[in-house]
Amino acid sequence: MEFSNQSLVTQFIIVGFPDLGGYEALLFFFLCIAYIFTLSGNITIITLICTNNQLHVPLYLFVAELSFLEIWYTTVTIPKMLSILLNVKIIPYVGCLLQMYFFHVLGATETYLLTAMAYDRYMAICNPLRYPSIMTIISCFELAACCWVIGFLGPLTQIILLSHLIFCGSNTVEHIFCDFNPVMNLACSDFSLNVTVNFTINSILLFFAFTCIILSYIKIISSVLKIRTAEGRKKAFSTCGAHLTVVFLFFGSACFMYVRPIKTHIVNYDRILAVVYSVLTPMCNPVIYSLRNQEIRRILRKKLTELF
Repeated sequence: MEFSNQSLVTQFIIVGFPDLGGYEALLFFFLCIAYIFTLSGNITIITLICTNNQLHVPLYLFVAELSFLEIWYTTVTIPKMLSILLNVKIIPYVGCLLQMYFFHVLGATETYLLTAMAYDRYMAICNPLRYPSIMTIISCFELAACCWVIGFLGPLTQIILLSHLIFCGSNTVEHIFCDFNPVMNLACSDFSLNVTVNFTINSILLFFAFTCIILSYIKIISSVLKIRTAEGRKKAFSTCGAHLTVVFLFFGSACFMYVRPIKTHIVNYDRILAVVYSVLTPMCNPVIYSLRNQEIRRILRKKLTELF
């Protein structure tokens, strides 16, 4: 196919939220609050864990890693959403590709970090005697490093294929940030291979991780039910509640968004889902891990008492 008579796209215009009906200022305020809360909440959790030796155990090191991820996960998208609401909607072609790549790098890394956290809970509850020798600090950092490697490699094929598409027509992205499906739909060249590859990679990454998490929790539940006392069962489950909540929030929205083998998506539906997994879920994580975790609550109260 020839495109010589058409100019190639060098920048995109992100539509953002076109049907707000005058509520742009309210949404801008909400996104600002959500971003500030996410940053401050996750920085607080990282600071508490790093400055308290009693929290230097695998469970809390993974929580600190998750908080670090959430800071960058939201930083990739929310500032651009805010600029769109200020009517600065243009993003360079390369900037759009970079936003997509790093958004999916951080998303894939979080997927497997949540899987590593499930393995940690499995070892702690099902193999308590072997747990200290297997889940050492070094092991935690090795698992975290593996998660980052998977994260950086996961979307690499997708972004390379996307960069080979030709964009010569409309440059208006019907989404709230650059993402694979909305940008692919603007291509002048055939992108059926991209759709197939995206669906395959996303399905493998998400379902393999989710299967590992489910199998871990089947083993955990089986072991917990063998505990004779109600207090013992409650104590065992209490370390899993926060993790399960985050898993269902993150995996639920991600699966609905990215495991769909279709070329065209419902635009407004995608925008709502994007807000859920890129804004609301990261904002909820500090609340979930601080309010549902007795140790973090205790240390936070102690620090606040010392301050005030």
